[in-house]
Amino acid sequence: MTDEGNAAGEPPATRIQGRQGDAPGGQPSAGPADGPVAGDAEGAGMNEAEAKSATPAKKPQPKKGGRSFWKELPILIVVALFLTLVIKTYAIQAFYIPSGSMQNTLEIGDRVLVNKLSFEFGSIHRGDIIVFSGDGTWDPGYSPPSTNFFSRFGQSVESMFGFAKGQNDFIKRVIGLPGDKVACCDAQGRLTVNGVALNEKSYLYPGNPPSQQQFNVTVPANSLWVMGDHRDVSYDSRGHRYGFPGGGSIPESAVVGRAFIKIWPVSQLGLLHVPSTFQQSQLTRSAAGSPGGSSSSAGLTSAATAQPVSPVTSYALGFAGAVPLTLLQRTARRRLVQRFRRRR
Repeated sequence: MTDEGNAAGEPPATRIQGRQGDAPGGQPSAGPADGPVAGDAEGAGMNEAEAKSATPAKKPQPKKGGRSFWKELPILIVVALFLTLVIKTYAIQAFYIPSGSMQNTLEIGDRVLVNKLSFEFGSIHRGDIIVFSGDGTWDPGYSPPSTNFFSRFGQSVESMFGFAKGQNDFIKRVIGLPGDKVACCDAQGRLTVNGVALNEKSYLYPGNPPSQQQFNVTVPANSLWVMGDHRDVSYDSRGHRYGFPGGGSIPESAVVGRAFIKIWPVSQLGLLHVPSTFQQSQLTRSAAGSPGGSSSSAGLTSAATAQPVSPVTSYALGFAGAVPLTLLQRTARRRLVQRFRRRR
């Protein structure tokens, strides 16, 4: 007898071995192709999908190396050049001393830094060493320099690229302010301002008298009376009294800035201080002028021009300011990109 439910000649169900499609006895059937059945394929596909979903996707990492630096370099250069122009135009500029009329305070070949902001937010003082333009005054053939904010920047751009006209800048010491009465000399041969004698031995060139010319002037409004420290060779306000606008005085608007430090030679590095004789309180009081005398131009040979030098200092300050600004914008840009990716 056969087991119930089985067809004649068919082995019992309990003896069937292997997977579906295998031959009796556990041997694989000789089908057209061997391999997993449909159910196995579906299971394998699900396992692969689950494995992929379980593995977190890797975020693309930025490439390391010097490539990013070269991308930032043009930005750094542009920012540095812009800052250089701003610093040179409105803040600090270096000047070269080509003559000896400010000796021994400033020697031929010295270089000084001029602060252009000192008089924008403060006052000019007696004893200050200033750089000023002679255009329209000591050089009447030239138009006075523009004080317009944007015009000054345009002139700096022209100067940087070699298109600026010749500059007529001078460097002198301020002796008289607007309304001051400056005279030479008293009974002891001293220069007086508002009747107060100046002790100039600390800065006058050795062996020079305060002046070989006799004069008695009242400084016009908005003007300055300036003189060199090497009086015997300085072609200053004394030598421009006749035939020049302002009678030798220069307008305050022509002042470029105050020389505040000598930077070259390095052995002479130091601040340029106002001599103590100009700190006398009596100088601010009006006094009767002393008698005048004849004028003489003997010995006045040097106008102490101050020539702008290659703006190495301005470039250095520009790049010094550009580096942190460029790094700052770079960091800010990266943070913005990271926040944008997180939100996505």
